[in-house]
Amino acid sequence: MLQTNPFTGKSIKNYEEHSDQDVVSILDFQDHAYHKWKLTALEERSQLIAQIGKTLMEEQESLAQLITAEMGKPITESRAEIAKCSWLCEYYAENGAEMLDNITVKTEARSSYVSFEPMGIIFAIMPWNFPFWQVLRFAVPTILAGNVVLLKHAPNVIGTSFKIEEMFRKAGFPEHIFRSVLIQADRSEMIIKHKSVRGVTITGSGKAGSAVASLAGKYLKKCVLELGGSDPLIVFEDAGLASCCQAATNSRMINAGQVCIAAKRFIVHESLFQAFVDEQKKALGALILGDPKLPETQIGPMARPDLAEQLQKQIDDSISMGAKLICGGTPWKENPAVFQPSLMIDIQSNMPVYKEETFGPVAVVIPFKTEEEAIQLANDTPFGLGASIWTNDNERARRLVKAVEAGAVFVNSITKSDPRLPFGGTKNSGFGRELSFYGITEFTNIKTNWIQA
Repeated sequence: MLQTNPFTGKSIKNYEEHSDQDVVSILDFQDHAYHKWKLTALEERSQLIAQIGKTLMEEQESLAQLITAEMGKPITESRAEIAKCSWLCEYYAENGAEMLDNITVKTEARSSYVSFEPMGIIFAIMPWNFPFWQVLRFAVPTILAGNVVLLKHAPNVIGTSFKIEEMFRKAGFPEHIFRSVLIQADRSEMIIKHKSVRGVTITGSGKAGSAVASLAGKYLKKCVLELGGSDPLIVFEDAGLASCCQAATNSRMINAGQVCIAAKRFIVHESLFQAFVDEQKKALGALILGDPKLPETQIGPMARPDLAEQLQKQIDDSISMGAKLICGGTPWKENPAVFQPSLMIDIQSNMPVYKEETFGPVAVVIPFKTEEEAIQLANDTPFGLGASIWTNDNERARRLVKAVEAGAVFVNSITKSDPRLPFGGTKNSGFGRELSFYGITEFTNIKTNWIQA
């Protein structure tokens, strides 16, 4: 597997895949390690998780440089990703043991309670867009709960995959608690069906999620899917235009728009529509494109050429169907690996930029007249990951958060993941949850204990 720098096109390293024999050997080692790890005191597990958090900040700069080199994220965003991972570790080190405490339930038994017990090896198939965060937000609580983790990372961030494995060893974890496996996606079945693998989680496309869920069902393995979204950002007439426009730009353009939970459809009250479009055009035009290693760069390259090609097709097909391009819409002339921040209007529901997830720096603006129309537009998508509502009417906000079909709804703030809150979607955005109490118990045996003696 040859890795190249997406901005320069230069080769980074060529990695050799694990053989079937290698994979079976890793699984055997992990199964042996699990039976010891699950008996390790929670206090010791928590201390090791805390050490991961410290190591992340000690090595923040080199880890950020690795992210930027492998998938093109601007260096300031890469540094922020590492800091967020450290916060995640601190949060679970401080709170995880309490989350895993038995829950007493009063019954006629002498003692009755619910316990959360580990399951075994959990197989993770993870994406490239947040190569540390996506892995650690799953792995940290799952390992703290007593499981062990086998990671198949995206092929363009293999260096990151092995670096995370190295960090677990350096933090003092027993060997094989966290391992990386380098295989193509079509070889995942041999892992999912292995008797010691008790669960599988994937963050990725709907097509990939469907394939993994089918295998998980075939072999009766617990499954969590996080499959992207087409999040609405709803702007009402009483919203502060400047603040919500800036938030919309930040949400859509972070990581060159390659974010599952980014606001992708701006649904704006007709009274603010033109002003919002004008403000967005100005904001997008002010963004600095260029080398992601430079601290001033705000928009770096797309992670792979095929992603830019797919985005270009979605834009071109939508224009041919009547959409109007306000700005951007093509690769940057200085370096075609960078796609220009793009804005579109005159959007209809049959257009690709409306009905599909656009994984790149393009946003669409759609006007509405009434609350009912805003909610209909927000929910008119097969996805249901996140949403945000911008209004100064508190009663309206509380009323509408219930009406939006999404795993998370934020009011007067962009949608984001937070270790303290569950993360996941509904509809075609998947099922299951990461983070918070729900994430740490997702891959546990939730056991009823009834003691009469």
